[in-house]
Amino acid sequence: MKLQQTPWFDRKDAGSTEWQFTLRLLESALRANHEDELLQNQLPDVASELQAQWVGLVRKTPQWELSAQFGHINLTELPFNDLDNALDGGVALFIAPPDGDEYWPLIGVPFTQPDLAGELLLFSGRDLRPEQVGSALMLGWGLGSAIAAVRRYQTSQRRSERLEAILKIASQLSHERETVPLLELIANEATRLLEADRASIFIWDQDHRQVIACPALGVEGGTLRLSDSAGIVGEVIQTGTSIQVDEAYRDARFDKKVDVESGYKTENLLCVPLLNGDGERIGAFEVINKLAGAFTAEDEESLTQLGIQAATALQSTQDREQLVRTQKQLTEQVTEGVRIVGESPAITALKDTIERLAATELPVLILGESGTGKEVVSQSLHYHGPRRDHPFVAVNCAALAETLLESELFGHEKGAFTDAHEARQGKFELAEGGTLFLDEIGDMTLGGQAKLLRVLEQKVITRVGGSQTIPINVRVVAATNANLSEAVRTKKFREDLYYRLGVVTLDLPPLRDRPEDVILLAEYFLSQFSVQAGRKRLKIAADARRRLQAHSWPGNIRELRNLMERVAFLAPGEKVEVSDLAFILSPDRSSMGQEEDPSDGTLADATKHFQQRFIRGAVKRVQGNMSEAARMLGLHRSNLYRKMRQLEMGEAEDAAD
Repeated sequence: MKLQQTPWFDRKDAGSTEWQFTLRLLESALRANHEDELLQNQLPDVASELQAQWVGLVRKTPQWELSAQFGHINLTELPFNDLDNALDGGVALFIAPPDGDEYWPLIGVPFTQPDLAGELLLFSGRDLRPEQVGSALMLGWGLGSAIAAVRRYQTSQRRSERLEAILKIASQLSHERETVPLLELIANEATRLLEADRASIFIWDQDHRQVIACPALGVEGGTLRLSDSAGIVGEVIQTGTSIQVDEAYRDARFDKKVDVESGYKTENLLCVPLLNGDGERIGAFEVINKLAGAFTAEDEESLTQLGIQAATALQSTQDREQLVRTQKQLTEQVTEGVRIVGESPAITALKDTIERLAATELPVLILGESGTGKEVVSQSLHYHGPRRDHPFVAVNCAALAETLLESELFGHEKGAFTDAHEARQGKFELAEGGTLFLDEIGDMTLGGQAKLLRVLEQKVITRVGGSQTIPINVRVVAATNANLSEAVRTKKFREDLYYRLGVVTLDLPPLRDRPEDVILLAEYFLSQFSVQAGRKRLKIAADARRRLQAHSWPGNIRELRNLMERVAFLAPGEKVEVSDLAFILSPDRSSMGQEEDPSDGTLADATKHFQQRFIRGAVKRVQGNMSEAARMLGLHRSNLYRKMRQLEMGEAEDAAD
C-alpha cells in the first residue's frame, strides 16, 4: 500500500485521529531545536497511536543500523531481507513472524521525504495487524515531514553559524601581515570549523609548475613542494573542481608518498580550488580526516567560502609584502644613488655597456679597487633591466664566516643548527625574480665557491638542514677588488666559477685615472647632502676645485662622497673653500710619484724632496699639462719651469723641449 491510497490522505477526512496527530507532529517540529529532541518527545506518542510496544528509525549505510527508538528490541533479530524489499519498493509492509519464531509482527514504513531516503520507520507489537498499515503510513508521513523540517532547520542553522564563523575568521585574517603566519592561521581555523584533523593551503607556482603546501604538518620544514599535476591536489588545481574522498587509500589518485614520509595516515579528505578575487585559480585548500564520519556537502560549501576569504587575505598580504619590498628597494636606490656620474671616456663607455647588459640575463663580474662604485654599477644593471620591480639583494661575502655563508645564501630550516630557532629564507630566495649582488666574491672560501657554482649551474638551492630542492630565478652579479686571474693561477679561486661568473667582465677605473670626473662627482654628492643638511646647494670655490683635482683619492669615489657629506654639514659659508678641505691638504705619496721620504739628510734636503714630489704629483694629475699644473700650484708657467730647474728636476727640460 502507498500513502496516496489511504483514506487519511484525503484532506476531506480531516477529522480522523491520525490526521490530527499528524498535524500535532508538524507543530512539534516547529518547536524542536534538534532531531533528537523531536524524536524523544514524539516517538512514545507515535507508538501509542498504533498501540505498538516498540517503534524505531533504522537506516542503511550500507549496513542496517538503529538511529532512534522507543522501547527496546534486539536489532539482530530483525528480518533484514524484508526491510530491504520495503526500502527498494517504497511501500509499507506488514511482516508476520514465521511459525515458531518468537518476535512480534512488524510494520515497515519507508519515508517519502527525499531528506530521509534510505531510512525506515518500524513498528513492533504483539497485536499489530495488517489493517494498521494505512495508519502506519500516515504516521510515517507525518513523522517524516516533522523530521525533514527539523533537519532543514538544523542545516540552515549550521550554515548560518558557519557563515558567521567565516566572517569572524575573515576579520582575523585581515590583521595578519605576513604570508606564512597567515597560511597557518587559515589552516588552523579550517580544522576547527570543519572538525577535521589537519588542513593545508597549496599555493600554485605556475612558473615552476609546482604547488607549495603550507603548513605541511609532519613534513621537514613545515612546507612541501609537489608537481602541480600530481595527485588529488594537482587534479583540483588543473580542473578547478572540488574532490571529496571517503577512503583515501582506495582512491587511485591519492599519493601515499607524503603519508609514508610523515608517518601520518590519511583516512578521508576534502579538497577545493582556491580562487582569487578575479576568479583565477591560485591554489587548492585541503582538509584531512574528519573527526567524526565523512565530509559533507555543507563542509564543501564552508571550505569554499573560507577559501574565498583566505585567497583575498593572501592576495592582500602578498601585495603588501611586494609593496614593502619595492618601497624598500626604491628607498635604497634613492639613498645610495644608482646614477653613474662622469663624462670621461672610460665612464661614457661604461654607461653604454651597462645599458646593453641591463636588458640581458648574463652574469656580470665587476672588477675594480675598493670604492670605485661596484655596487652602484650592479644596481644600474638591475634597475635599468626587466627585473627592476623585483628585489635587489646585496651580500658582502668578505663579511661572512664560512660557517654562516651557506645559511646566509641558501637559508636554513628550523633546528638545522644550535641557533636556528625557526626556518629562514636565504638571500637567493629573498632575491627571487630579481638580482643577487655578491660583493667581494674573491674572499669567498673554496668550499663556499663549490656550493655557489652548483647553484649557478643547477638553478636550485637546498636550505641548510633541509632536503627539498627549491628552484630559483635570480640574476647574479659579482664584484671584487682582488686580482681573480692571479687567484685562479694560485688555486685560491676556482677556475670554473671564475668563468661562470665572468661571462661579461666590467673593469671600473680608479678615480685618479679620470680626474675630469672629480668635480662632477663632488658637485653631485654636494647637491644631495645639501638637501639632507637642510641648506642651499653649496658651490665649490676655484682654489678648492684645484685642490680636489690635485688629490690622488686612494679611497676613490667613496672617499670623495664621504668628504662631500662632511662638507655639506660642516662648511660654515655658502662656498666650499680650501680651508673646508683640510682632510686632504697634505697630498699622499701616491700623488708624488711613490718616492720614499729620505731617512737622513738635512731639513733643506727634506724640503727639496717634498717640493719635487708635490710638483710631480700636480703634473701627473693634469696628465702633463704644464699650464694647468702651474695654475693649480698658483704659479705662472715660466715660474714653474724655473722652480723645477732649481729643484734639479729633469722634467723641466723635457717639458720645455
